[in-house]
Amino acid sequence: MQGDGAADGGAAVPGRGVAERVFREEHGRAVAVLVRVFGDVDVAEDAVQEAFVEAVRRWPADGAPPSPAGWIITTARNKAIDRLRREALRDGKQAQAVLVRAGEPVEVSAVQDDRLRLIFTCCHPALGLQARVALTLRLLGGLTTPEIARAFLVPEKTMAQRLVRAKAKIRDARIPYRVPEEAELPGRLSGVLAVIYLVFNQGYAGREELGAEAIRLGRVLRELMPDEPEVLGLLALMLLVESRKVARVKGGELVLLGDQDRQLWDRGLVEEGQALVRQCLAINRPGPYQIQAAINAVHSDAATAEDTQWEQILQLYDQLMVVAPTSVAALNRAVAVAEIEGPGAGLALVEGLDLGRYYLFHAVRADLLRRLGRDDEATDAYREAIELTENEAERAFLKRRASC
Repeated sequence: MQGDGAADGGAAVPGRGVAERVFREEHGRAVAVLVRVFGDVDVAEDAVQEAFVEAVRRWPADGAPPSPAGWIITTARNKAIDRLRREALRDGKQAQAVLVRAGEPVEVSAVQDDRLRLIFTCCHPALGLQARVALTLRLLGGLTTPEIARAFLVPEKTMAQRLVRAKAKIRDARIPYRVPEEAELPGRLSGVLAVIYLVFNQGYAGREELGAEAIRLGRVLRELMPDEPEVLGLLALMLLVESRKVARVKGGELVLLGDQDRQLWDRGLVEEGQALVRQCLAINRPGPYQIQAAINAVHSDAATAEDTQWEQILQLYDQLMVVAPTSVAALNRAVAVAEIEGPGAGLALVEGLDLGRYYLFHAVRADLLRRLGRDDEATDAYREAIELTENEAERAFLKRRASC
């Protein structure tokens, strides 16, 4: 499956194809259900991985079962029980306790959703923010360590160590698997929002099922916290970005926002996202997700790229840099500055950023250099961007720009 470092060069077969699809779509639910049953993250993750390996072995010959996801969860549960029984026979007081826990009634919470329970477990304040997000991407999304490392712009070894430490912390600190009580929710929310947004960004980068999962979780959070403006803001941001999905790629190549066919934008998602932005404005407690959603709402208001209100967008980026200053936000602000003051002004801001491992830094720099007539430097920058992205649509776009 998606095990780190695994490779399989065999020919595609129907059963394996179903197993791969079920892995992408159901890995998170399977792990979450097993964590609920056994109360142990490592036991759950290992059992689900074993179940998918079994599926890849059996389904090509036997055919996929009528309910592939149910088969995975049942098989994983059985494998976990077998493992714990073996450990209990040796010296496993802890294994015995987990087996007893598996038969206990499940806690009733305000939100009956195993994946949301698992997110709050992974986002416990005892863990560092990046560890929370990385662990949730691993357990709910089934992303490999290299994929998560690329999302964080850190070396693979660093991310592997971070994941191991995070799981050990959950185990050793006996962090509970539950949605917090109502009074605890506000303080725990920022980590959950960060998780959902990074999951969404993975979907935006090509794993569509993760984008859909992030939006689903965003809607669940909105039901749980309907008056929390940052929940509304994150959901609005995701919906507005998702509305452009069909227009974003043409002929296997990325299409920039300014070049997209706006007739292809999903107007239903646009209207829903804009309505949420208006709710945020009425609450008047701005935060980073709300401001980013407002920026995307301004883009979605423009009938053509030429109609874009760049001055308004720059004002919003200025506000974002006060509320949540990051290098990526500064890069996006530089793009807005270039639209208003020219590519030279934008490039001066870009050159001061420490984002050498981020492909969009090089792509933006290349575009500004090209607009300034510095073609050789632009070509080199495009090549740097190509080296740093594995998304085929982005690579195709950058290669074409580099060859112009």
